[in-house]
Amino acid sequence: MSEPALVVSALTLFPVKSFAGAPMTSMELEIAGPRGDRRWMVVDEHGSTLTARSHPRMLAARATSYDGGVRLRADGLPTLDVAEPAGPPDVPVQLTRLDTATRAGDEADAWVSELLGQRASLVWLDDPARRGMAEKHGGTLADPLALTDTGPVHVTSTASLRRLDAWAAELHDERVARAVEKGDEAPAPRTALDMRRFRPNLVVDGDLEPFVEDGWATLVVGDVELRFADHCGRCVLTTIDPDTQAKGKEPLASLARHRRRDGEVWFGIQMVPVRGGVVTVGDRVETSDR
Repeated sequence: MSEPALVVSALTLFPVKSFAGAPMTSMELEIAGPRGDRRWMVVDEHGSTLTARSHPRMLAARATSYDGGVRLRADGLPTLDVAEPAGPPDVPVQLTRLDTATRAGDEADAWVSELLGQRASLVWLDDPARRGMAEKHGGTLADPLALTDTGPVHVTSTASLRRLDAWAAELHDERVARAVEKGDEAPAPRTALDMRRFRPNLVVDGDLEPFVEDGWATLVVGDVELRFADHCGRCVLTTIDPDTQAKGKEPLASLARHRRRDGEVWFGIQMVPVRGGVVTVGDRVETSDR
């Protein structure tokens, strides 16, 4: 087990895929991942998943879970409570290893359609065991997976974010210097990278080397144990500012310079619960290496 004092510094739940996350002081981790995490998603009229990659406004929408449903909020729209639908899966969806989900109802459809400015539906996954993980991402079909892309629990560290932000600052300074040399307009002032861009469920803080999580085999918090599944390849979603929804070059530009392999750039890891339980911000974390 690791010697440095490591703690859980942040927990975030994402009830609706691609909506803003809800910070938590404690979180129940089940075998399928955080309870209530990414059990809902928005699809178009053909059943294709709609995400913030193409609809950045989704990052401005907020969802919070309550027992038996989800509460939706967004500027300019009324708050809407949506109960978990009781019927069987009735909507064809185009998501890997999932053919159908359950439509949330007319009010929910109208709400997400207004949010995105196009016809859309909110759907719910009744049972993550119907999907299962892909072997290429470190799981099996016996490992339940909700509507997240690759793994049930996304873990990052503050040490890695600090290093990445330092790289982004260096790259920004280089751009400014080139602009001055050429007599061009200097790039806009940069803002520090926010962990929200990476949408982790669990953030670890402490006396860590940057990116040490790449080598973790297990993570233990009290009775909860997670095992490593895969590294996280990052996409264009991380370049969208979570507050303004403006698109930029970072963090992908810095990751491409320092963290590129196999045609992708990498930040954070995906983990699979081995034993469930409750995790709380401030809890002690123990890790073992692969």
